[in-house]
Amino acid sequence: MFLLFYLQFSQICYSCNFNKQAMFNLRWSVLALFTWLPLHAQEIDWDKVNSNTIFNLIARQHTDQSSYGSDIIQIGDYNNAELSLNARTNIVVKQLGDFNTLYFINSFTDKEAKAAITAQGNNNIIDVTGSNSISDGIQINVKGDNKTVFMRNY
Repeated sequence: MFLLFYLQFSQICYSCNFNKQAMFNLRWSVLALFTWLPLHAQEIDWDKVNSNTIFNLIARQHTDQSSYGSDIIQIGDYNNAELSLNARTNIVVKQLGDFNTLYFINSFTDKEAKAAITAQGNNNIIDVTGSNSISDGIQINVKGDNKTVFMRNY
């Protein structure tokens, strides 16, 4: 793609009657720009990230639950999180793997709710409806494949 852009740009510039020295400088400037940009674009060494180190990186993150809102981390393919929340809900969701699904519904109450839900594996389904004093501050951790958790709070 870069070569195609370079060739088209060269033809356009020659048709605009640029002198050869200006065209030479312009070519080297564009080449230097495209060479320099990818070197500084990534600060993470992706060669050192694997299934063991990514879990350690996520575990080290401290999530502040002092304000309301939702934090969702999805690492994998085809993960789904459907959240129906009230304004006073604070939820942290981590889906690590493929085909994980979360349904979390507590929009029909005005009570404050905090939850942390982690699904680590493939094809896990977590379905939580409602919230009460027992479920406030709950932490659900599902590890493995093909697990299903239904939780109803009334």
